[in-house]
Amino acid sequence: MTDVDYRHSVSPASGPSTANLADILERVLDKGIVIAGDIKIDLLDIELLTIRLRLFVASVDTARKAGIDWWETDPALSSKAARSELRDENLRLRERLEALEADGDEASGAPRTKSGAGA
Repeated sequence: MTDVDYRHSVSPASGPSTANLADILERVLDKGIVIAGDIKIDLLDIELLTIRLRLFVASVDTARKAGIDWWETDPALSSKAARSELRDENLRLRERLEALEADGDEASGAPRTKSGAGA
């Protein structure tokens, strides 16, 4: 019969230090991570479905450094962007209305009044 030595006199091998979840999350948010993938379903060389997935996980500051700020410019997500889009649309419509009124005045030969309507 053999004897087995169960004493643990040898220290564990030193490797990379373990990081807890908070450290990993902080590192991911600081540096950012990109996950990309495509799903494509073909049937007899006919493309039925293609789904392209792009996921960028980062903090807001890191995303801004990467040039990503859609949450500030998308009117569906930002009330500030929605007001700006409405203001731009209103300006374009006013310019178009003035151009149409000017064309109408020139065609009729009527002098233009202050309101822009022909007399």
